[in-house]
Amino acid sequence: MPVAIVFAGVILLLLLITIGKLETFISFILVSLFVGIAEGLPVSGVLNAIQKGIGDTLSSLVMILGFGAMLGKLVADSGAAQHITQRLVAAFGLKYVHWTLMLTGLIVGIPMFYNVGFVIMVPLVFTVAASTGLPLLYVGLPMLASLSVTHGFLPPHPSPTAIAGMFKADLGRTLLLGLALAIPTAALVVPVFSQRSKKYDAKPNKVFHVDLIPDNQLPPLGTSLLTALLPVLLIGSSAVVRIFTDEQNTIRKITDVTGDPVLAMLISVLAAIYFLGIRRGKKMETITASLAESIAGIAMVLLVLAGAGALKEVLVASGVSDYIGGLMKASSISPLILAWLVAAVIRVCVGSATVAGLTAAGIVLPMVGQGGVSPELMVLSIGAGSIFFSHVNDGGFWMFKEYFNLSIKDTLATWSMMETTVSVAGLAGVLILNIFV
Repeated sequence: MPVAIVFAGVILLLLLITIGKLETFISFILVSLFVGIAEGLPVSGVLNAIQKGIGDTLSSLVMILGFGAMLGKLVADSGAAQHITQRLVAAFGLKYVHWTLMLTGLIVGIPMFYNVGFVIMVPLVFTVAASTGLPLLYVGLPMLASLSVTHGFLPPHPSPTAIAGMFKADLGRTLLLGLALAIPTAALVVPVFSQRSKKYDAKPNKVFHVDLIPDNQLPPLGTSLLTALLPVLLIGSSAVVRIFTDEQNTIRKITDVTGDPVLAMLISVLAAIYFLGIRRGKKMETITASLAESIAGIAMVLLVLAGAGALKEVLVASGVSDYIGGLMKASSISPLILAWLVAAVIRVCVGSATVAGLTAAGIVLPMVGQGGVSPELMVLSIGAGSIFFSHVNDGGFWMFKEYFNLSIKDTLATWSMMETTVSVAGLAGVLILNIFV
């Protein structure tokens, strides 16, 4: 009976979002109330669980995602992303341009939320395709694959960051393992789709454009790379130092502070404000206005994360989480595969990768730690499942279709299959990492 109630709750969530078109946060709260009351909790108990879930989820997440949005905005507005793209393409040449754009997508995708990265980078793809004469999808798909895997696998993106908090996974370790997974997964798209994508007649949609900054006004390449990758350097170096040193080591004490996700993101934002703003002659009022605009863009994302946290806490408070955990212990299927499968099914039904990942995390939470599986790999498994087969109920599907002037059929054959490829490859990579971790 408890599982049937959870299943009914998930179905209700899907119906409210997809058919009812109800706002996602409201849908999560309604479903949380339904599941909690149906599981026997008093209304006051359900409301307490909802408040606790929202508070626990957003406590540190607000700062990490807020600073992440600010950093991505500064990297985009300053022209740092544009300079990284141009210099890497020039350095590696025409023959390897698709590999170059895949690498660029990984670098730029780390600090930028997916929608921001898409809107900023696609016009640069148009420019590269026009200047080289290469087919548009030939150069575009590798970059978009990179943006997709950073969105699904890597902190400080919303879903992996929130799920890591739910599972009490180490964020630095999640980032390092995520990078080890993201690079080969994104790279797989190049040989799989490069030649195949040439047969599709994609054309830039001139309605969508970003005004490119003149070359003489771009920040230096070193500054651009440093500011984009600083969160990875700070958080990642802390995780590496922890592996090789003990708690009394002076270097470890320093990196534990600078590598704290909140402080790392704050340091990165302050560095970007100086190097990409003040040092280049921008007034503080202009920089502040840009930062405020970036925060406004993540308000709904934070509410979605809060709603998912509420549902997770209701499942825990009602005891259904432990009940599901007991059932799953009897299953012979790997928790990593089950987690991926739950996320993938919800992704196909709902469309949103963030909603899919967070809903799946609440359901499979009792599986964390079972059979020696690391919580970090569970985060990555759900992340991989959450980007499975994007189709007509996903905003990313329509962005790709409209920007590249493709039919729905061709969008399914290119975009949807690319997302499916990186999702399945991500699961395979997680299972391989599980052998060594």
